[in-house]
Amino acid sequence: MHKKVVVLGGGTGMSYLLKGLKEFPVDITAIITVSDNGRSTGKLRKEFNTPAVGDIRKVITHLSGTDDAIKEMMGYRFNTSSDLNGHAVGNLILTSMLEITGSLKESIACLSKLLDVKHKVLPISEDSNLTLMGRDIDGNIIEGEEEITKARRRFERIYYKEEPKVLDDVLDAIGEADLIIFSMGSLYTSILPNIICSQVKEALNKTKAPIMYLCNAVTQPGETDNYTVGDHIELLNKYLDEKKIDVVIASNTKIDKHIAEKYETEERKDPIAIDYVKLDKIGVELIEADLIVVEDNVLRHDSMKLCSLIFTYLMR
Repeated sequence: MHKKVVVLGGGTGMSYLLKGLKEFPVDITAIITVSDNGRSTGKLRKEFNTPAVGDIRKVITHLSGTDDAIKEMMGYRFNTSSDLNGHAVGNLILTSMLEITGSLKESIACLSKLLDVKHKVLPISEDSNLTLMGRDIDGNIIEGEEEITKARRRFERIYYKEEPKVLDDVLDAIGEADLIIFSMGSLYTSILPNIICSQVKEALNKTKAPIMYLCNAVTQPGETDNYTVGDHIELLNKYLDEKKIDVVIASNTKIDKHIAEKYETEERKDPIAIDYVKLDKIGVELIEADLIVVEDNVLRHDSMKLCSLIFTYLMR
């Protein structure tokens, strides 16, 4: 029987992780935040009163065993002067399935079957009006995931406008897991939206599975400027209850000077340093390796190398 891995997150980082992890003999349950209110997803939420489907579409596509052309179609965005402009095909399919089934969980199951997905994908909640809120260090309240991202501020607190009803399947998966992973991705809009739910915190408190954090390669402008690996863990631990992060995987890749300068000047992002003293003080196990590769001038984790480290940890 395969070990059970639960991955919490959302966005591109999680999708990229799952693309590699599906190649290993593990049972994956991907738990996705549904509070995004930007781009195609945001338009569909307003028009159809649904949870966010964009990150779910990305995850299903990366877990899919179907042809590359079909995967490319799922992410295709219309470029037109009509109301279709900017919409991703996969988002429209998920929304149509939601209209038919009345359940996001069932819609995901249908699309997963169609796209030959062998693992389970779950939304954190079926709540259609889930709204992410942020209070910055100056006391300003910002409403909406997209607005939080665009604000580029240091936040004192991230919370939901109303406490979400977490799916029972999510809580069961956490309880049965052999390993729980907080994926790389935006701390404030991909990771925290899953773990600020009181029901998730309670489930994490009860699970015997270790919690692993996959640290980002670079900082997020305004939000995590000058953050080290230890700073990321301290922030996540602040939102967790009794159960804290047990192990972190971080890259020690020496970033090419020209690429680093490009990120610093064009995107205001810096490589995240490993602070060994702080990590030792926190009491978290560190697994470090040369994990970052450059693809089309973009820094990315080497998915297979990263997942090899995850699998080795899981099996030891």
